[in-house]
Amino acid sequence: MPAMKPYTKLMNWPVDFIDVPGASTTASYIEAAVSALHDGQIAYLIPMPEALQFEGFVDAMITAGLGDRVCGLTKEASFLEGDKAACYQFCDEAEVPVAPEWIVGDLRDYRLFLGTSLKYLEHHGGLYVKFPYSAAGKGSRFIGSPWDIRHVYQGLLDDYGKTYEKLFPSGKPWPILFASYMNAIEVSFTALVDQFGHFQILPTGMDYQGRYSGPITTKNTITGGMASVSPHPVQSPALLKLARKQIFEPFIEGMRRKKILRPCILYPGCMVYFNADGCPWDIRLCEMNIRAPEPEFQTMAWLIKNFGHLVEAIFKGNLDEVVPEIRNDQIAMTLALVTGPGPGSEYPGYPWRHKPGEPMVLNLSALKKNNVTMIPAGMGYNEATKTFVSDGTRVAYLIGAVTVSGKARSEVANELRAKLYRLFEAGVVRTIPSENPMGNRLVVRDDVGTHFMIAEQVFHRTTS
Repeated sequence: MPAMKPYTKLMNWPVDFIDVPGASTTASYIEAAVSALHDGQIAYLIPMPEALQFEGFVDAMITAGLGDRVCGLTKEASFLEGDKAACYQFCDEAEVPVAPEWIVGDLRDYRLFLGTSLKYLEHHGGLYVKFPYSAAGKGSRFIGSPWDIRHVYQGLLDDYGKTYEKLFPSGKPWPILFASYMNAIEVSFTALVDQFGHFQILPTGMDYQGRYSGPITTKNTITGGMASVSPHPVQSPALLKLARKQIFEPFIEGMRRKKILRPCILYPGCMVYFNADGCPWDIRLCEMNIRAPEPEFQTMAWLIKNFGHLVEAIFKGNLDEVVPEIRNDQIAMTLALVTGPGPGSEYPGYPWRHKPGEPMVLNLSALKKNNVTMIPAGMGYNEATKTFVSDGTRVAYLIGAVTVSGKARSEVANELRAKLYRLFEAGVVRTIPSENPMGNRLVVRDDVGTHFMIAEQVFHRTTS
């Protein structure tokens, strides 16, 4: 069984669970949600993950007369995340800036693939080639050199060829999105939106997407997220104002014109351009998500004092009146503990092939002593042995926060970073390798939290 329910019980957290009978299908979730809302077990519902919205969960709630108590988009509107090519077209119509150059092609046309890649390499220094449909954050591939082209092309065919065959039988084109590289700073934004289009932007986040530190390459692939810090090291009132004017306002107005606006969460990943004074002057959307970000939401939510009131305002339609109360004197950081290599070369580790099912050991007293919280992710629970086990992916997160008081943000961030890494090295959370009972299968990315110092050095300023 999944680990979250027994873990919350172990931690004595005031969290209730609603059991979903049978298999974890959209239909079973709909049945459980309708029952819980009708019976008053819950007041409001925000469906996760995004696949539920793709598969008509919100539509079913509307049909059941419960649409005003559910936050999320209909199946018709879910293309905003579920079809990246269609979303780029929507953004063009709504005048939301995206990559300077992009096209949708047919993956089976290698000559087009090659020609587009070479053109974007020449004009933009690189490109992202994106499987446009849901792929758990792994459908985007970066091409930074002509030598990458064939490798990326074959990888997309190998990973998504069977999916394409199911979606587009009888020789129909296989859509693939080509988007020119944007050499800027990536920032994750999140906004809560009500039925009238009122919205509030939450603290920004920095998502560490690559498996390792450094630029994305064919060997440093994009993952579902290796870590996050909030606020983003470059967050400022000017940045939030720019995102409001150039991203959220035209995007939400486009939803209104298309008649798909309803209470929802919008989570755009954006590229931001700065001038020599460190001021943001342009922003472009990479892709839109219609859910809370992961893992960024762990750190964003930590900084919000009145999150419950904000959620309530989504459903009451008065987000124009309820303003986020933010702990502006704090930094929050989360570190993903992922499955490393082994046993043997056949298991290179997350996000590639990884060893599942190994037992885990948790030192909860050490975490509590250091004011650090562990959140299960890819963890299971063995009811027979009363033990937690790893599923081999992103297994868990370590989350902490620190108050900035009389110091530069970079100095405080380094202190928090050092604590999280020290606890990891001490083995407070371990997956026990089958070949080494004293070892730890878990690994982490090594540069989380360093970008506060880098931002200060680049822009010759402090972020205190």
